[in-house]
Amino acid sequence: MLPRASYFRPALVKRSQMRKNLTLQAVAAPILPGKGECPLYKDPKGKIIPAMCADYGFRSGAGRLYQEGYGEVPKDVWELAKDNYFHELEQLRRAVRYPPSDVRPPSHPAAKALHSAGGALGAGLASLDLALERAKVLPQLQPPPVLSALETREFKEIRARLDQLRLSSDDVIRVEHDRIASTGDMESPLWVKAPFYALCWLLDVMYDKKPIEKFWVLETVARIPYFAYISILHLYESLGFWRAGAELRKIHFAEEWNEMHHLQIMESLGGDRAWLDRFIAEHAAVFYYWVLIFFYLVSPRMAYNFMQRVELHAADTYSAFLQRNKAVLESIPAPIVALQYYYSEDLYLFDEFQTSARNSPPRRPRCENLLDVFVNIRDDEMEHVKTMVACQNSTIAKDIAASASADSAEATAHPAPILASVPESASTE
Repeated sequence: MLPRASYFRPALVKRSQMRKNLTLQAVAAPILPGKGECPLYKDPKGKIIPAMCADYGFRSGAGRLYQEGYGEVPKDVWELAKDNYFHELEQLRRAVRYPPSDVRPPSHPAAKALHSAGGALGAGLASLDLALERAKVLPQLQPPPVLSALETREFKEIRARLDQLRLSSDDVIRVEHDRIASTGDMESPLWVKAPFYALCWLLDVMYDKKPIEKFWVLETVARIPYFAYISILHLYESLGFWRAGAELRKIHFAEEWNEMHHLQIMESLGGDRAWLDRFIAEHAAVFYYWVLIFFYLVSPRMAYNFMQRVELHAADTYSAFLQRNKAVLESIPAPIVALQYYYSEDLYLFDEFQTSARNSPPRRPRCENLLDVFVNIRDDEMEHVKTMVACQNSTIAKDIAASASADSAEATAHPAPILASVPESASTE
């Protein structure tokens, strides 16, 4: 089937004119697998790309973007809270009764102490859970579900490769020192540095030798500031305090959308499979939301300064990770959520947060394996850094609006051709 034509957004016409003349091409889309088959993906050029078979995350199925249940309206808050409570309770019971055997022990002294204490606490909770189950207080706990033969084979193969991935704090510090020596360090007051260093300590100590889990926690927190910025800007508009920043809200939503996909990618790799990791990340996200609300109320510029630090640290962390794990990453297929995002037919939001490239051809990154995925994520983080630097300029919203007006004016003077609608019954054959 050929897609129906859609009208161009005025602000995007200039970018569309930079591309080649419109030609009929394959539409990027997943190829649904048959029973016992791994998923495939067809990119915009028609190339077939194998996707990762297994989903290692806690929220697989209806909890993952572009999969079963995607796009549905949520239930009421009580129903959602109840479902989540029983789901998490079951997972907590499984975490202490059937702990994963492939978790590497940490090497940092503080992390070692926490790991030992957690093991002792887990053993005690497992005994308590079993006693409550025998007393009929808790329902009988079922073992983790058994995967199919194909899923089991790939699960073990890819899991073994993912377990080969390494990242140390020394790697990240080296990359940060090289960057600072090359471009200089940024300036921030102590009250901005303090929560940033607290976040770095949490990631370095708690997630020593666990890079995917570390990235998942980082991405969980990294999307929160954009939500906080949108909340305050919307509040200012609703109260009539300030209504000149609508363009900023649009950019921050595009940034949050991008970070959400990073988060979903890390979940598909198993970053959220441990109950304790979810507990830490989700509570840290709530804490940092209110921290950033306070920052933005007191000084929007310092709120952006904080996020510049977080994004720089994320980019440095991904750079160090790529340098150390290139060969292993090349051997692992890309998750389906990454293929869906980077090869989407509608990349409006992807283009929107890249404010530094508004007068350049749009980024269209390759995404054929996990190395490409992490390169893309690293480059996305650098685009967020540039946007946060620009947002510390008080005229950023005015500059963006002026750029959009210029694009619209040029589009009016040189209208792009509109593709006629194609009947749904037409096919490419």
